[in-house]
Parts: sequence; structure tokens; C-alpha cells
Amino acid sequence: MSNELLDIQPRELKFIVELKKQSSCSVRLFNKSDNYVAFKVKTTSPKKYCVCPNIGIIEPKSTCNFIVTMQAQRTAPPDMTCKDKFLVQGTVVAVGTSEEDITSSMFARENGRYVEESKLRVVLASPPHSPVLSPINGVHDQVAACETSPLKDQVPQVNESIGNQLKVTEDILEPKLEKSEPLVTAVTKDLEPEKDMEELELVRDVENLKFKISELESKLKEGEVTISKHTEERRLTARESESLRQELALLRSNKGVRTVQAGFPFLFVCMVALISVVLGYLVRC
Repeated sequence: MSNELLDIQPRELKFIVELKKQSSCSVRLFNKSDNYVAFKVKTTSPKKYCVCPNIGIIEPKSTCNFIVTMQAQRTAPPDMTCKDKFLVQGTVVAVGTSEEDITSSMFARENGRYVEESKLRVVLASPPHSPVLSPINGVHDQVAACETSPLKDQVPQVNESIGNQLKVTEDILEPKLEKSEPLVTAVTKDLEPEKDMEELELVRDVENLKFKISELESKLKEGEVTISKHTEERRLTARESESLRQELALLRSNKGVRTVQAGFPFLFVCMVALISVVLGYLVRC
């Protein structure tokens, strides 16, 4: 399922390593499909390379070039070996999608979305003992298409035939190379590596999470204080209710005693009635 959307040439990025000098390489992307394809370029060393552009839209059966610039190296790598890699992602997008509409979520494999990924190796080469531009048949031939100025307008477009090279004179090319270096520095400063952006976003997300956690902890503490207050109030209310019940029971008991004390004893009433009967009988006799 590889390379169904994009054809990438070359598959290896070759850079000439010269101390304190930048080196660049042009990569051609060809959209083989009948759909609009969005691409995105990533690297394992974003601080070491500059990709321009690192995202874009390719129309059906069309090509698009991007420039990879390796920053000036202070020291030569040992044995001229490099483990850096580039990843080119491609996915189908709707017609009319622009570069401003491209987001990282487009290249996430979610809901069955197809994302094509192609890896590119980095190859380092030592500069030849002779000048980079050597005269051939009276004309100075460029050593490789990937060793020219890092500016897009000064890097030859890679044609359908990869071996086709642009021939320029040494007097014309060298001034352009000298003028292009500060411009590339400006472009490099303007283009922030994608990995750094992702790290900054990750740091911001972590800070936001910490802030939200602190807010939740403060709210939790406030809730605990409120619960303790309500619990204490409930205890006080229960105590007051119990005291009121005791007072009410005491009042009821006192009222019953007073009611009994206010009436006449039943035995006293009976004695009075008996005496009255006896007296009445004696009076009649």
C-alpha cells in the first residue's frame, strides 16, 4: 500500500558537508492519484534542517517541490554517517482545500483514514578536493542538483529525468551562492521547526492541566469546608431539637400532675355520698 498517492524523487537526501556552510537538496513530489493530496514533511532533527515548504496541497497528476536545507555544521560528523531521517505523509483531501486548512488531525489515522508515509534517508558526502564546479567542455557543470543554493528560486527543479542537470557558469553561480546565504538564514529564523512547536504546545497543555488541577483542588477544599459547616449546623439543630423534645415532655408531665391535683379524690366523694345517705335515713326516721 506504499506510494499509491505520491511518487518521491529522490529517496535519499544527499548533502555535501562543508564546515560553516549550508547545503540543500530539492525533493519532487508527484501526485499519481486523481484526488487532491495534502502532504506534510517531518524530520527527526528539526533544529538541524529547514524544510520549505513543509506542508502543501498537490493537485491531481501534478508535481510539487520542497527544499531541505542542512544548517552549517561546526564539526564534521564521524565517519560521515548520519542517522537523521525524514517522513513524508500524504492523505487525500477535499477539492478546494488550501494550505491554511491543513491541520495535524488530517494526518491522524482515525476512523479508517488512509495516510501514506514514506521515509527518506540522509546521506552525507565529503567535498571533493577540486572546486565544486569543474570546467567541462568550456562550461562549468554543477556536481549535483542537491548541492546548490538553499533558496527555492536558485535550486534547479528536478525534471522527469533525474539525471538532467542545470549548467551555469562559475562567475554567475558564485555570487548567487554568496547572496543566498543570509537570505536562507532569515528564512530559517522565520520557519520554526514543527517539533519545537509540538513541544511548546505540549508544555502549554501541561501548564493548563496543572492550573486546572490547582483550581479543582481549591474548589475541593472549599467544598470540604462547606460540608463541615453544614455538618456542624446539623449537629446543633439536632441538639436543639432534642432539648425542645425534652422540654415538651417535661411540660406535658407537669400539666398531668396539676390536673390530678385540681380534682377531688374518688374515695372522698364516696364517703361524702355515704354520709349523706345515712344522714337522710336518720332524718326520716
